[in-house]
Formats: sequence, C-alpha cells, structure tokens
Amino acid sequence: MAFPDHPHIAAQPGSTPHPVVGTWRLVSYDVVARSTGERIPAMGERPAGYTIFSREGRVWFLLTADDRARGDSEAQRAQLLETLIAYTGRYRIEGDDWVTTVDVAWNPAWVGTEQRRQFVLEGDTLQVLTPWRVMPNWADLGQNRGSGLRRR
Repeated sequence: MAFPDHPHIAAQPGSTPHPVVGTWRLVSYDVVARSTGERIPAMGERPAGYTIFSREGRVWFLLTADDRARGDSEAQRAQLLETLIAYTGRYRIEGDDWVTTVDVAWNPAWVGTEQRRQFVLEGDTLQVLTPWRVMPNWADLGQNRGSGLRRR
C-alpha cells in the first residue's frame, strides 16, 4: 500500500494510519564519523530508548546510553545530559523522511527547529538515519550521523 506525503500525519476517522505510527523500541545506535567512516557505539553496546509516533501527529523520541550511573552530585547530574537525547513535537512524513517541528527538547537549542530523519521501514524494523552534521553530544567527531535500529 502506497502512502503519500503527509503534511500532518494525523489520521482521519476511518482512515488507515501511516505504517510508522506506533511504538518503536531502540535496539542499537551508532554514530558514524563522516571523515573516516568509523562507526562508534556512542551510547554503548545496549542503549535504551523509544520512539513513539501517534496517529494525531506527535512524535516522542528518547535515547539513553547504557550503564548510566545515578547523578548524586551536581557534576554527575550534568554529565547525565551527555548520555541523553530527548525531544517531542509535531511530525510529518515527506517520502522517506520524517520531519519533527520540535516544541520540547533536552537541548533548548532544538526547540523551534525542524529535525529531519531518513527512515527505512521493513516489517517490524525501522532503520533511522540523521543527516550529516555536527551533533551536540559528539561535536569532537566533526560531521557525523546517527544510525539507529528500532523494532516494534
């Protein structure tokens, strides 16, 4: 079944929702350095997280590193932000991209921006790629992109 681009993904009553709608559990996440092609498990070997696409057109994205320690001190709590990516907003589908207009984020610099992700949907597997860019958590790598695999 072909699904056209959706300026707003919200399903009309009685319509079939886009196949991306639902809850997706993160099973892997790597960052790829553009200059070298090096693949880095930046959030560890067993990161945790979910991406939830609602029928009403909102997405929630949460990614945390494995082996996160409690944040008892102010410095430890600040360090926890280095192992977290979280945002939500309205989304739309454009071909093989989903675009989120961010209204809440762990990093206030993302609020009001559009975050574009390429995706490949095969059955119960969703492969997600970020655009090449300098990501705030891994700026030392220069241009890089995230690559994550999710399953229903």
